[in-house]
Amino acid sequence: MHADVRAFLNNLSPETRGVVSALRAVVLRTIPQAEESVVWGSLSYHRPEVGGRVKGAVCQIVVKKGKVRLDFIHGVRLADPSGLLQGKQLSKRYVPIEAGEDIGRPEIADLIREAAALDPTKWAERHADITHPRP
Repeated sequence: MHADVRAFLNNLSPETRGVVSALRAVVLRTIPQAEESVVWGSLSYHRPEVGGRVKGAVCQIVVKKGKVRLDFIHGVRLADPSGLLQGKQLSKRYVPIEAGEDIGRPEIADLIREAAALDPTKWAERHADITHPRP
């Protein structure tokens, strides 16, 4: 574990640290090839073979006001058949994590796997007419 990740975890309350640690274990088990770092005050997971921390992003574990979320920078591109994703930003979507039982839902790992398989560049090329209609 990198020092910045350890410091991030140590700054959390014991209850929040437990939830974040359990969610972190799911992320690392689901996408062991991802790099973990602290970005924008959150735990961030990205695939360097796809790109940097935005283009290659898979997900982030975010803690705001003691609430834990699993954020997907490219969340608008995920299928989400279970309807877990929330948010109205242009691209980012998130799943609020209320308790330990939320973390164990297979749909959480499914979203992480889908995000890990996404290449935003290829998605943009396939959907150019949708995202930027030609006149």
